[in-house]
Amino acid sequence: MKIYFCGSIAGGREYLETYRKIVEFLKAEGHQVLTEHVVRPDVLDYEQEYTSDQIYSRDIEWLEECDCIVAEVSKPSLGVGYEICYALNMYTPVLCLYEKGIFLSRMLTGNNSEGLLVKDYGTEADWKKIIELFFSCF
Repeated sequence: MKIYFCGSIAGGREYLETYRKIVEFLKAEGHQVLTEHVVRPDVLDYEQEYTSDQIYSRDIEWLEECDCIVAEVSKPSLGVGYEICYALNMYTPVLCLYEKGIFLSRMLTGNNSEGLLVKDYGTEADWKKIIELFFSCF
């Protein structure tokens, strides 16, 4: 599958190691991660060579091309929220993972949109099982 992975960039990089592990897991399972650059430690520097218009156009193209979204949403991000909403409006399945104990926006936890799965995890094994469950639904 073609997967659009989401994680906070401008909002903060506290979960970068988790993002990296999720992307590695997805790739090891044979999936193509369209947004692998999100796990680059230097992503802000990397993206400076592009204009905001170019980044927006590129990301929208990937959103329209992907089979699903896997988002790590423990760190709030306007961009990730926008990407989730965009995908749901296209009826693209979306998985939102967040660290157990985080107070997550009720705009996600209260959203019962078809195709949206919001789950907390405590360990790496937890999010791996959740991802596998999510993929088994389609």
